[in-house]
Amino acid sequence: MSANITEVSDSQFTDLVLSSDKPVVVDFWAPWCMPCRMQGPILERFATKHPGVSVVKINVDEAPKVAGSFGIRSIPTIGLFHDGELVARAVGVQDEGALGRLVQKAS
Repeated sequence: MSANITEVSDSQFTDLVLSSDKPVVVDFWAPWCMPCRMQGPILERFATKHPGVSVVKINVDEAPKVAGSFGIRSIPTIGLFHDGELVARAVGVQDEGALGRLVQKAS
């Protein structure tokens, strides 16, 4: 895991995502999911280039409550949270440009 990306559990979600004072890109993923593994390096590059955005990963197998509460049915799903709300979501592998456009929706 990159120093710029935080692994979040069900119990940490409220503090690290919903209570964040900056936009949070959330990667809903699982280690057995090949597209999810492809998304990882893209998120690492994005996190490095966008220090004003928090980037977190939630393993849907280990954090089923959070994934279920947001209706995550396919992975990878990228969610953008701002001011405690899910403001945008994208399903499938997203390139850096698509991640940037998601974050612009929170501005």
